[in-house]
Amino acid sequence: MIDALVTVVVVLACLGVVCALAAARVVKQYERGVVFRLGRLRSGIRGPGFTMITPVFDRLHKVNMQIVTMPVPAQEGITRDNVTVRVDAVVYFKVVDPAEAIIAVEDYRFAVSQMAQTSLRSIIGKSDLDDLLSNREKLNQGLELMIDSPAVGWGVHIDRVEIKDVSLPETMKRSMARQAEADRERRARVINADAELQASKKLAEAAAQMSESPAALQLRLLQTVMAVSAEKNSTLVLPIPVELLRFLERGQEDERPLTAGRTERKPEGAGAESVAGAEAVPAADSAAPRAVTEERSARPVPTLTEREPEPRPTVER
Repeated sequence: MIDALVTVVVVLACLGVVCALAAARVVKQYERGVVFRLGRLRSGIRGPGFTMITPVFDRLHKVNMQIVTMPVPAQEGITRDNVTVRVDAVVYFKVVDPAEAIIAVEDYRFAVSQMAQTSLRSIIGKSDLDDLLSNREKLNQGLELMIDSPAVGWGVHIDRVEIKDVSLPETMKRSMARQAEADRERRARVINADAELQASKKLAEAAAQMSESPAALQLRLLQTVMAVSAEKNSTLVLPIPVELLRFLERGQEDERPLTAGRTERKPEGAGAESVAGAEAVPAADSAAPRAVTEERSARPVPTLTEREPEPRPTVER
């Protein structure tokens, strides 16, 4: 009798230990527990730490409350200005309501991924290429709103969305490179023209200042000669005084009136006879060709019937 009682106590103790182990659950700090009893959701959400459930009747589902980083596969689309691009992004989200994340949607991760892909395609079609390349903050905000609107009913909060990379066709890359090169060349030419304008103004002021004192021009010439001679080259510079050039110019101006006077003193008769003789020779030479051409034009051109038949050669047999 005592042995049977001890056996029953040991069996009950073993069953109690097994049930206790089956009912014991541990929820981590970054998790929350959702309990279903006979398929019905219990009202309480189990917090982190040790918790107990009813074996066989209860089921505990743990939901991760950490921020999830989900990459969005690259989506290919056509922008509003008809450029084919390939864009990929990344979505950061977390679960704020564990019960809704389990009940409202079958797999909230897959649902968020599909919504992100469709929203990304929609953003590509509504945006220009310049916006995708330079104004990404505005596009990220719009994409976040588009994904967060349906995700609120799933117990999920979209923390942020970032566009990672925008892939362009090779032809578009070359066109943009040529455009950037042309823009840089235009700015370089504008800067060069501005420098030339400023230099011309300074040179004009320097010329006006040197015109007042001719000695300054001589000093500038000597400075230039010294600068050229300082370099190691085989160039020989011979400076010519400006006064010498002015003296030569004055001498040429004095000779011009003398030559003009000599040509006017020639006798009129001799000049007329020489001119007449010079004109008579070409006139006599040109008269002969004119007579020959007039004689040829006066001859009548014979027709085909008036022409004499040409003699045919006879062949002796």
